[in-house]
Amino acid sequence: MNINLQTPIDYLKGVGPNRADLLRSELGIHTYQDLINLFPNRYIDRTKYYKINELQHNNADVQVVGVITSLKDAGEGRGKRLVATFKDDTGIMELVWFRGHKWIRESIKLNQPYVMFGKPNWFNGIFSMPHPDMELQEEHEKNLRSAMQPIYPSTEKLSNKGITNRVVNKIMQQLFLETKGRFEETLSENLISELKLISKSKALFNIHFPENQELLSKAQFRLKFEELFYIQLQLIIKNLIHKSKIKGFNFEHVGNYFNSFFRDHLPFELTNAQKRVLKEIRADLGSNAQMNRLLQGDVGSGKTIVALMSMLIALDNGFQACLMAPTEILSVQHYNGLQEMCNKLKISIKLLTGSTKTLERRNIHKSLENGELHILVGTHALLEDKVKFKNLGLAIIDEQHRFGVAQRSKLWHKNDTPPHILIMTATPIPRTLAMSVYGDLDISIIDELPPGRKHIKTVHRYDKNRLKVFRFIRDEIGKGRQIYIVYPLIKESEKMDYKDLMDGYESIVREFPMPDYQISIVHGQMKAVDKDYEMQRFIKGETQIMVATTVIEVGVNVPNASVMIIESAERFGLSQLHQLRGRVGRGAEQSYCILMTGHKLSEDSKTRLQTMVRTDDGFEIAEVDLRLRGPGDLMGTQQSGVLNLKIADVIKDKDILQHARHYAKTILKNDPSLSLAEHKVLRYTYGQLTKYKNIWNYIS
Repeated sequence: MNINLQTPIDYLKGVGPNRADLLRSELGIHTYQDLINLFPNRYIDRTKYYKINELQHNNADVQVVGVITSLKDAGEGRGKRLVATFKDDTGIMELVWFRGHKWIRESIKLNQPYVMFGKPNWFNGIFSMPHPDMELQEEHEKNLRSAMQPIYPSTEKLSNKGITNRVVNKIMQQLFLETKGRFEETLSENLISELKLISKSKALFNIHFPENQELLSKAQFRLKFEELFYIQLQLIIKNLIHKSKIKGFNFEHVGNYFNSFFRDHLPFELTNAQKRVLKEIRADLGSNAQMNRLLQGDVGSGKTIVALMSMLIALDNGFQACLMAPTEILSVQHYNGLQEMCNKLKISIKLLTGSTKTLERRNIHKSLENGELHILVGTHALLEDKVKFKNLGLAIIDEQHRFGVAQRSKLWHKNDTPPHILIMTATPIPRTLAMSVYGDLDISIIDELPPGRKHIKTVHRYDKNRLKVFRFIRDEIGKGRQIYIVYPLIKESEKMDYKDLMDGYESIVREFPMPDYQISIVHGQMKAVDKDYEMQRFIKGETQIMVATTVIEVGVNVPNASVMIIESAERFGLSQLHQLRGRVGRGAEQSYCILMTGHKLSEDSKTRLQTMVRTDDGFEIAEVDLRLRGPGDLMGTQQSGVLNLKIADVIKDKDILQHARHYAKTILKNDPSLSLAEHKVLRYTYGQLTKYKNIWNYIS
């Protein structure tokens, strides 16, 4: 009979209600299916047995065969432990337990041959092994065993409650006995033969009980490919459904606004990357389907011009457009940048934020509804119910990860037909992550800087070089430039950070005294009004130095600021360092970024600083960041469930990921609904996955 893999784990022999509760709460294992997908973290060679006199001081986990001759209690109170004397024909060692004494006492058989497995410690002239895995030798020889012993993910609570690796291993053996190791095939015959994959049953057996290294590798490849393939299938299907079901406005022609801007008012020649991206956007806008595109481009790569030209296509077709940014400073900046160009084209553009006065608001509402207003730029204020468009054709969202899903869907519903959506981000998302997280969006990348933009010179300096750095600041201010000095802000230690900031501020005021120098300070504990006032003074050039925590928002544009000094740079993540560096280098002059640190640096910190000094390519930096931090961290906590992968790793397995995406695309191109007979198994498996598992419901 075929066992149903959706059976609750409680019914598996050897589990029972208590263990089932622990497996559920600690490892998220509810069913047989979840257990079979609990893949080992690593494997240990269990073919070798050591003699006690062969043990080394630096041994990893080892197996020793011998007998327990006596048991005794040692220590008092919290340090109380159970100690056993264990011997073989070459010597003696100790076994130590700090908990579970009663159960261990009752279960141990003295003077019977045992196989002990664990990590030996050398202490006071004798080896000891804390909390060993132990098994009577005759049991050990009977068990379903492979040369490579799997080590499963665990938690402290599980070990404390006696669910050791050996117990998990036994439960797994039981599952294979009950199912006879037969599992339904989940990939089509074509895929299996083309990629020379082993069968599903063979892969599952060899991932848990590898017969040898070669079969283990084949099992890993097969299961990783399958996992990534179904995620890609899900994302591409989502994209296809979106395109077929959600009809968009068809912007058929490119007219006067676009052409006269392109001909007469372009402030600079477009880069090839900008031209390519505009082509992709134009194709979307004229395709009858709603555009859902992510535009990635490093700080300063010229996304705003692309955004404006996309809006002009909407205007040429008789529609309105809007641009929404996460903060007031950013939306004001977008507005100022666009206004100048719109005035030349006689386009009506307005700004709507939380601080827009009531009378002005009313005028905006009115001219939006009667169609006199062409483009509206603003913050969350655009989402208010009072804001009604006559016909919104294109909505552009800047730094969308700062808006919630609910907020974005409000923008969708401003019309009966949803507007085209263009999402812009200056946070480079590594290709591997973009394929897995934003796989249902079409992605455009601006990967070259406009001509005339100079690379920012980045150096790493230790605290002892501070006087030289001060001298450099003086020289730059002497040339009429402005300086940022940024201090870290880490939530747990705000008091300490505040102290660092104030200490730094005081030493800078001493070095750069008034009236020769003016200094702004901005930090999280200030009122918004005061922050704004200080920011404005710096933007207008009334102060030469801005001392701040990381609140200097993404995108603040001060072309005259040419030096970014980052204090305690080792306390920042790579993407944060890269974002901060992007605050300078916006004018025609050479800009600099100086990373200040103490002498004690971890390996990861060194890698981050070396990467910053070596390159200012945001995509390369994002790849290194992904390698150091892993996908969950990179997406931020709100998306940490995004890559709930069981066996694949987006970073290490990016080649398999690209393979999987290629095959998913090819299959869906020829058979979008998976209705061909040869894809029957894919259609069934995909249906089961979406039915039982929400890990496939990726967010974007």
